[in-house]
Amino acid sequence: MSESLPAVILAGGLGTRIREETEFKPKPMVEIGGRPVLWHIMKHLSFYGIDRFIICVGYKGDIIRDYFLNYRARNNDFTVSLGLKNELKLHSDHQESNWSVTVAETGALTNTGGRVLGIQKYVAGENFLCTYGDGLSDLNIHELVGFHNEKNRFATVTAVRPLSRFGIMDLDEQDNVKSFREKPQVEGWINGGYFIFRPQIFDYLNPDIVLENEPLQELAQQNQLSAFKHEGFWQPMDTFRESKMLNDMWDSGQAPWKTGN
Repeated sequence: MSESLPAVILAGGLGTRIREETEFKPKPMVEIGGRPVLWHIMKHLSFYGIDRFIICVGYKGDIIRDYFLNYRARNNDFTVSLGLKNELKLHSDHQESNWSVTVAETGALTNTGGRVLGIQKYVAGENFLCTYGDGLSDLNIHELVGFHNEKNRFATVTAVRPLSRFGIMDLDEQDNVKSFREKPQVEGWINGGYFIFRPQIFDYLNPDIVLENEPLQELAQQNQLSAFKHEGFWQPMDTFRESKMLNDMWDSGQAPWKTGN
């Protein structure tokens, strides 16, 4: 399997924990540095040779459809002739001209497993990457794919250790405070949301199932699920505070997920 495998992006959820933004748009369309977080995810993947995307939409999916239908005009200077032909002339070319984007309706309230099952026809017989449309990382996709090939299992999940939401106090045996640690990494590993799946994954799915529950549990029990440990940057965008933090990182030029232009 090469890094040219397709990427399935789950972009249809309600995003209720960032209601300040998602009342008017789906969470993957919340902007970081003037671009939707969905674009940042795709840009990162394309750096590693992935240029075919299947985007699973649901809640306010028309906004995502409109974004890609009008992508060239949104991202270039242009001249339009408003006559009968309504001709459009672009004055520059965007760097994503090789992207192929399939926007697939998977339902506003569909669980994640049902969304993946709903796009089976677009990746039939193929291995594919799957991720969420609301988080950013500097994950090395080459290393993830190589690890998956080496393990030779049906699925690989990326494991991450997020930063604690709170600072930690270190105490001695007499309950004296010895030091403070500002938001250290947690001890355990969690699902970082970058998967590599083989076609067998569809045997574990049904329209109502949650991908992260029974399917992954069953794969683990059958020794068909590997975990690729990512020690680098990983940050979901679940809250308005996290959205602001990611924007601040981008504006300061300190965005670890940025690759190329």
